[in-house]
Amino acid sequence: MRDRLADISTRYVRTPEAARLLGISPRTLETYRCHGSGPTFRKLGGRVVYATDDLEAWADQSACRSTSDPRYVEARAAGRAETSPRVAAHPSHR
Repeated sequence: MRDRLADISTRYVRTPEAARLLGISPRTLETYRCHGSGPTFRKLGGRVVYATDDLEAWADQSACRSTSDPRYVEARAAGRAETSPRVAAHPSHR
């Protein structure tokens, strides 16, 4: 019962407020969500919500002491889609 009460007391926020808490734009947070590199989210009905604890945990994962810290490279790459090979031009456009 104790765990259930803890779950009920969890605060959930929508994308705009989550982005504000993280100091990034809502669009950036949406991009991270699509690429799977952002914080854990939940889909409640048609709404995306974030637990504030999950936002804090995600931000803590990116904590670095210097630019030579291996996590720095990972943090910079967050949300970047892998580049796909260029599609060859159609023969009629050559």
